[in-house]
Amino acid sequence: MKAHHTLLLLALVAPLALLARTPGTDDNAIPAGPSADQATTAKLVHGLLSDSRYAYRPRALDDALSQDIFKRYLEALDGGKLFFTAKDVARFAPYRTTLDEALKSGQLDPAYAMFALYKQRVDERSTYARKLLKQDIFDFSGNDRWYYDREDAPWAASSAELDKLWQQSVRNDWLRLKLAGKQPEEIRKTLDKRYANLAQAVAELDGTDAFQSFLNAYTGSIDPHTDYFDPRSAERFNQSMSLSLEGIGAQLQKQDDVVVIREVLPGGPAIKSGQLEAGDRIVGVGQGASGTMDDVVGWRIDDVVEKIKGPKGTKVRLDVIPPEAGMDSKPRRVVLVRDKIHLTEQAAKAKTITIPARGELPAKRIGVVELPGFYQDFEGRRSNNDDYASATRDVARLLAQFRAQKVDGVVMDLRNNGGGSLAEAVELTGLFIDKGPVVQVRESGGRVSVENDRAPGVAWDGPLAVLVNRGSASASEIFAGAIQDYGRGLIIGETTFGKGTVQNLVDLDRWPANEKPRFGQVKLTIAQFFLPGGSSTQNKGVVPDIRFPVSVDASEFGESTYDNALPWTRIAAVPHTRYGNFTPLLARLDALHDSRIAANKEFQWWSQDVAEFRAERARKYVSLSEVERRAERDKDEAKRKQRQAERKALGLKLDPLAVDSSDDGLQAGERDVVADAAREKAAEDRPDPLLRESAAILADATALLSDSKQLSAQVLPETGKATHWAE
Repeated sequence: MKAHHTLLLLALVAPLALLARTPGTDDNAIPAGPSADQATTAKLVHGLLSDSRYAYRPRALDDALSQDIFKRYLEALDGGKLFFTAKDVARFAPYRTTLDEALKSGQLDPAYAMFALYKQRVDERSTYARKLLKQDIFDFSGNDRWYYDREDAPWAASSAELDKLWQQSVRNDWLRLKLAGKQPEEIRKTLDKRYANLAQAVAELDGTDAFQSFLNAYTGSIDPHTDYFDPRSAERFNQSMSLSLEGIGAQLQKQDDVVVIREVLPGGPAIKSGQLEAGDRIVGVGQGASGTMDDVVGWRIDDVVEKIKGPKGTKVRLDVIPPEAGMDSKPRRVVLVRDKIHLTEQAAKAKTITIPARGELPAKRIGVVELPGFYQDFEGRRSNNDDYASATRDVARLLAQFRAQKVDGVVMDLRNNGGGSLAEAVELTGLFIDKGPVVQVRESGGRVSVENDRAPGVAWDGPLAVLVNRGSASASEIFAGAIQDYGRGLIIGETTFGKGTVQNLVDLDRWPANEKPRFGQVKLTIAQFFLPGGSSTQNKGVVPDIRFPVSVDASEFGESTYDNALPWTRIAAVPHTRYGNFTPLLARLDALHDSRIAANKEFQWWSQDVAEFRAERARKYVSLSEVERRAERDKDEAKRKQRQAERKALGLKLDPLAVDSSDDGLQAGERDVVADAAREKAAEDRPDPLLRESAAILADATALLSDSKQLSAQVLPETGKATHWAE
């Protein structure tokens, strides 16, 4: 079987309340069992995951796996253990060893029963939290604590025990708002709406949510990166990979009962029309130039998005109310023609950093490519579209600009790049090496194939560094690992995520040959990848040549945190060019790095913040003492002001968020949409000491190699003459 797309992606699990849902559903009661299509889907997924012809590590669907699925489904529903009691979990106990039979037969009634009780319990907790707001429990003079990390805690023995937990949680919410300067009545109003919205969001979940959540408990029991996407989720996933969609070009956000425009995107119909702006509230949607308008107030955001999106060239009508007007105001009618929207904010971007002269080391200009993902428009490439989205094509264009600007080196910034297309990982590596193996792929039967860069020549043959962190995963690790194996560039930062497996998207509608999507897709682990040198990145990740302080502990984030992750292993290396060996250079680079950061305020502040953050995370609780919390808040505020003053005195770039970056006590959707979007944009312009230090390290390397023929001969052997590090 040949699946659609080969992927190397770090899957991020969406919160349960944000899963895709079926549009146009008025009654959100959880059905007793699955629909006919869902029953068929469960059987198809079982066929895939239990067959070694498809899955890299198939597992028989038996009682042992059933218990694993049960555990993961409970975690998906109530990972914080704030809704179910031990009695509820005991009530589910008969399902522990029967979920395997339920999946095989497509009779998923137990999953729907658990989901229905989850909805009931959330409603009960919301009601209880709202009642607490009327009680006299908001005295913060004692030494109480709210232990928010309940992953390893036992289930509450009773509703009364849950009551105590919720009292502490509500008190913490109240204290946060109080410290932010809010008055009691305003706090009470904000929190009452928050808890009501929680109940409403979960009440809107339906059988589609129950089904997708349960199937992902099954897929997640096979391995951490196998996922099920229902048809709507699959469409969104493909849009994220292609960086394009067809619609009006607006980023939307739910606020209370209304969908609000958070941002109008460049080049789209919304911004071109001049009739829509951030903060506008959408209260009605209609298809075509005339006809019925659907009142979408109170709708779920994905249902509103589904109504607004549509084929290029078609019309959509929107009724909007501006942010300054009351909700009872007469809406303004806007008619737009849908178009293809390119999501340029998520594409590769370039900037240049100038590293000033330091003693005998000359000034250097370093080009930076920020790459958030290894994206590719699979359909566009198959159709031979000239403008299909491709990370490699975009980076090649940016490298051409750097060549024209005659920069002295290039840093590839792959921080928090979770991966993407395997083909893009191979082709992007080929921009820096002149043909050769990039990654080895071992299938379930043990067969090993080699993915090669077959394109002669390079797009950049000068000094190169790759900046990574714990969020750099999968395709990012292939690229960084191959660059390291080839000795083509320096790897700088933190040890990467450690995801060393390959996934394919399998379309479940291909077998029945459905005209419209009915069954969804499975992102299925089909292979494990190995670097040219034979090492896997699985679990261990890529270890940098020059290391920055660890911001996230390996026990908290990364492949090593998954209880069913594949172990690290290695296979035989394949012949590949060794352009350089940076080992003789690393001690001198480390010494220069240590000397520089000792005088680098921004880097020191970042290191301090990381240490404080990790200490707070390790504590796993927050104090409910107002005196203690206010002292912490005042200390943080004083620290921000002092740092900003020092930046100004030293002529450093000011932090655009330092003026007001204290905790406002609000959650997403409670803030002013326009102000929040502006703040998010401003955050992109904050000082980035890690990126600047990476550029400085690369500048050091180029200067040292240029100054010493002996060192250059050690680091860049004869096989490395294809690159021009030391010119």
